[in-house]
Amino acid sequence: MTMKITSLRVAATAGLLGGLLGLALVSAQPARAAEQENPPRANWTFAGPFGQFDRAQLQRGFQVYKEVCSACHSVSQLSFRNLAQPGGPQFPADQAAQIAIDWQQKVREIGDDGQPAERTPRLSDRIPGPFANVKAAEAAHGGKAPPDLSLMAKARSYERGFPWFLIDIFPPAYQEHGVDYVRAFLLGYEDGHEVPPGTHYNKYFPGNAVAMPNILQDGQVTYSDGSPATRAQYASDVTAFLMWAAEPHMEQRKRIGFQVLLFVLVLSILLYFTKKKVWAKVEH
Repeated sequence: MTMKITSLRVAATAGLLGGLLGLALVSAQPARAAEQENPPRANWTFAGPFGQFDRAQLQRGFQVYKEVCSACHSVSQLSFRNLAQPGGPQFPADQAAQIAIDWQQKVREIGDDGQPAERTPRLSDRIPGPFANVKAAEAAHGGKAPPDLSLMAKARSYERGFPWFLIDIFPPAYQEHGVDYVRAFLLGYEDGHEVPPGTHYNKYFPGNAVAMPNILQDGQVTYSDGSPATRAQYASDVTAFLMWAAEPHMEQRKRIGFQVLLFVLVLSILLYFTKKKVWAKVEH
């Protein structure tokens, strides 16, 4: 009799726990639906072992950065002369020099008299950021300085899950996690979601609440080459530009890598036939 009562109690406890677990799972459904989504995979001209940057896209991306992003974000690792170098946007040298002269922010330095001074940027200067220092950036944005974008395309990533993380380790490895995320982030803003005050909902951002507002709008930037003036086009172009900023020697790296692999292949063939020749008359 005692064993039967104990069994009934165990069964009741198990049923109660099962019901509570079921309620917890049901209540967790909306929260899980609001979690960060994985960015869609985009097509990039620089993807793969033989991919190259689209010069026109890099020039458009620089235009988007200059007219939109540079109001808050810097690209402190880039100099104006980089805009004219091979492998990048490849602006003519005189155009890159004019871009430096027309730049909205001045170069801050110590003058000959030992006092702080400002001057018009030159081709050899780093591209000036919008703020004099980090403290000024924090003061202008509620205590949080906007991040520098020089390495953003390589610094961001996301988990693709099984089985993709296994496939990604084999050549040609999928290395566009960062650019896919940045592009998706720029297009991931949605209205109609509850977020803390001073933040904005972005379905691709961890936690979904981000302080940066939706800065890209259709028709915001006018392209001289007739490309569509849409948010999607802006996001793709500026993301490609940030990929080049993060890895300006990518094309050279790929070219040298291919040459090394070709050299190793030829060397291996020569070594094989040399071995056959040397050991041909030796009995084994």
